[in-house]
Amino acid sequence: MTDPQTPRAGSVVTAADAPTSGTITITLDGSTASVAHRPNETLLESARRAGMGPPFSCEAGNCGTCMALLTDGTATMRVNDALTEDEVAEGYVLTCQAVPDTPDVTVSYDE
Repeated sequence: MTDPQTPRAGSVVTAADAPTSGTITITLDGSTASVAHRPNETLLESARRAGMGPPFSCEAGNCGTCMALLTDGTATMRVNDALTEDEVAEGYVLTCQAVPDTPDVTVSYDE
């Protein structure tokens, strides 16, 4: 059996596709899942890859549907047209736009 993260013959893996040494941990509806950190992948994409059904709508940083609390690590939002300065200061991110800055990140949709 082949490891799903190991490329097969003829596969091309770019730095953006290759996992790093970190872990993204997501809590949603009382369940927690973790996946390997991948460069340039948003927290929403990581949650989907973990098999979770995270909330989302516009995926453009405009609606706030995918808002979650960052409880460990840091992430940068590419766009934020939905959260207030206070929400960002409290640690909330738009997961459709948040890309981890640190190898290990924990985010909760339940907060």
